[in-house]
Amino acid sequence: MVGAMILAPVYGRSEASGTNTTSLPDRSQIPSEAKWHLDDMYPSLAAWQQDVDNLKPLLEQAAAYRGTLSSSPQQLLNCLQLRDEIGQRSGKLFAYARMQRDENTADNNAQALTGKMEGLLAESSAALSFIDPEILSIPDAALQSLRNQETQLARYDFYFDNLLRQKQHVLSPQEEALLARSAEIAQAPETIFNMLAHADMTFPPIKDEKGHLTQLSEGRYSLFIRSPQREVRQKAFTGLFDTYRQYRNTFAATLNSNVKKNIFYADSRHYPSARAASLFNDNIPLSVYDNLIDTVTNNLAPLHRYVNIKGRALGVEQMHMYDLYAPLVSDVSLHYSYAEGRKLVQQALFPLGDAYGTALSHGLDSGWVDVYETKGKQTGAYSWGVYGVHPYVLLNYQERYEDVSTLAHEMGHALHSYYSNDRQPFATSSYTTFCAEVASTTNEILLLEHMLATNKDPKVRLYLLNQYLEQVRTTVYRQTLFAEFEKEIHEKSQTGETLTADLLSSIWRQLNIKYYGQNIVVDKEIDMEWARIPHFYYNFYVYQYVTGYSAATALAEGLRTQGPEAQKRYLAFLSSGGSDYPITLLRNAGVDMSAPQPIELTLKKFAERLDEFEMLLAAEKK
Repeated sequence: MVGAMILAPVYGRSEASGTNTTSLPDRSQIPSEAKWHLDDMYPSLAAWQQDVDNLKPLLEQAAAYRGTLSSSPQQLLNCLQLRDEIGQRSGKLFAYARMQRDENTADNNAQALTGKMEGLLAESSAALSFIDPEILSIPDAALQSLRNQETQLARYDFYFDNLLRQKQHVLSPQEEALLARSAEIAQAPETIFNMLAHADMTFPPIKDEKGHLTQLSEGRYSLFIRSPQREVRQKAFTGLFDTYRQYRNTFAATLNSNVKKNIFYADSRHYPSARAASLFNDNIPLSVYDNLIDTVTNNLAPLHRYVNIKGRALGVEQMHMYDLYAPLVSDVSLHYSYAEGRKLVQQALFPLGDAYGTALSHGLDSGWVDVYETKGKQTGAYSWGVYGVHPYVLLNYQERYEDVSTLAHEMGHALHSYYSNDRQPFATSSYTTFCAEVASTTNEILLLEHMLATNKDPKVRLYLLNQYLEQVRTTVYRQTLFAEFEKEIHEKSQTGETLTADLLSSIWRQLNIKYYGQNIVVDKEIDMEWARIPHFYYNFYVYQYVTGYSAATALAEGLRTQGPEAQKRYLAFLSSGGSDYPITLLRNAGVDMSAPQPIELTLKKFAERLDEFEMLLAAEKK
């Protein structure tokens, strides 16, 4: 499962007690063509339950292979094929249960299905946990002989080579089984966070631009913080973060537990740190992470300049944190129905070629996408590739340009899954998140490039440039801030410090001062923002947004200027799944992420477009 936290829309308006109050529709009010087709996985809950029952005997079969993997090439092959079958089936079972829950996070039955599958996944992991350590116990020469004798084992070549690379971090079969059985407990911090933030918390009502009293939600916050009316932005800002502040100690305890979990697993496997453990899986050097923070830190001047320019353009005496998302072009409003947004995405992705365009249209027409926000629905957006079925995309679509960009982003993930699952065996079908954010962000960049190329009106261009600057601010600068925060809190925890609410808020505040500079008031409310970021429960995930955006900047330029040759390389990249290390796959696609140049190129482009942005603002004032 991959995705980006882009919060979303408001639908419906009702009258209550003589006061206008906006309410969210029930799912039953949404047309079927705007919902994903979960019945493509299972036609009914009974069919799902039958597959759950069918999975359990497979786990018993797996146990029969214990201690036999070195006996013959066929025995080794049969075991790995059984593991693939268990992985494919359990992945589909979990996706179905979790997406049922995401349709309505307050649905207790759907929560129970998800909890049941989390338990079964932990059981499956435990049942299969003997395989890696047992293979590693086979002498290297003997293992190579087994591989040479059975041609069908060739599909596991990368698995074998990568496993041998990780040999020093694989434990005994008993220890691996114990860690595998702890997986369900390890999910507790993220589960508690999701239940508290998305199901149990209630935010206060605020008045919208028309004076209507409207219930604040995580989804609606995204709208209100972009309001042209400063009072609406401020009320949404204080309403959201004051609510989070009420639960500050609970959120701190939850995040502290998650960090300790990461450190526990890293220590158990003899890694020097949780960060090293996380990056080691994809063979990403720590220098890539550190270079990212250093390169962005050395290029904060354009961001400080952007904040200063934005404050002047807004005409405010002092910029505040709640002004960062404010629109600068009040008389340009780009709105697109979902049908119009679809068409725009299809046009913008023309540089990817006819084959990609055909696959994109098929996905949009075939029940991959769940479009609108409904009562209780999971906030944000994501894509989930289900091997043997098709990808799924969750949206919360509002008729804004940002939502069109989100559609392009998530369909980038979806088409990556579509090509990888179609061209790769299950064993190498799963791409890393390091590569995943490249595919999604390439689509976003191509959409923006298309908009800039086809709109010459100064006001529209000013709007689009602001969209670009905001994209870099939020995807490159902001996510690097997140990455630095995640690095620092793990380092402090590893040295024995407890991550209290005061400590977390202090670290968060200092990073915001560093990144946004002296030309903005860092309001006290922002100190609680760390509490609402779900990606801090994904274990060093966010830095990949930045590396992905930087790689995508280079790849999108090649796709726009080099034609079929670049398309061929790019589709080969999408089709490669997890068949090699991400640094190698991206190098084959045409970009070297082991070097600082892609990040420097991205920030250089940001500074250049900021020049045009400032020039257009000055011309507008004349």
